[in-house]
Amino acid sequence: MPYEWQDTAPDRSGALSYRLRLWPYRSLPRTGFVWFIGLTAAFMALPVVAMLGTAVLWGLLPFVLLVIGGVWYAIQRSYAQADMAEELVLDRKSVRVSRRDPGGALREWTTNSYWLRPALRKGPVESYLTLTDGQREIELGAFLTPEERRSLYDDLTRRLASLR
Repeated sequence: MPYEWQDTAPDRSGALSYRLRLWPYRSLPRTGFVWFIGLTAAFMALPVVAMLGTAVLWGLLPFVLLVIGGVWYAIQRSYAQADMAEELVLDRKSVRVSRRDPGGALREWTTNSYWLRPALRKGPVESYLTLTDGQREIELGAFLTPEERRSLYDDLTRRLASLR
């Protein structure tokens, strides 16, 4: 799952705290990217090799390079857009949610954990997961699948109950 809970050791007062880190799922890791571009270039080179020594080579070569460059650009752009993360720090007194958007912008939300209520409902996406304190509502894990959001909701509800 593209999220991970970290339980911190109780402090002197015996208070627990939890840290949740969420990130978008990557179906193609960096090493897979290298292999994919290499294999794409090798397969695109097959028709080019067959045309070596002919005038057709110079008509075919720009299109082969354009395809390889286009695939490279599209995957790199996908990596840049998926460069985001969310972090939720939950303890007995407060909750802090930090979100790093693509491009590096950081947004934070803090509230009292006593008033925090997770909600799983119909919304813009299936199993829309939100956190509310009665005044403001934020979305959590928008990039997760519906099953992952349901699982996260169950985990979050259980950990909130253990803090109260």
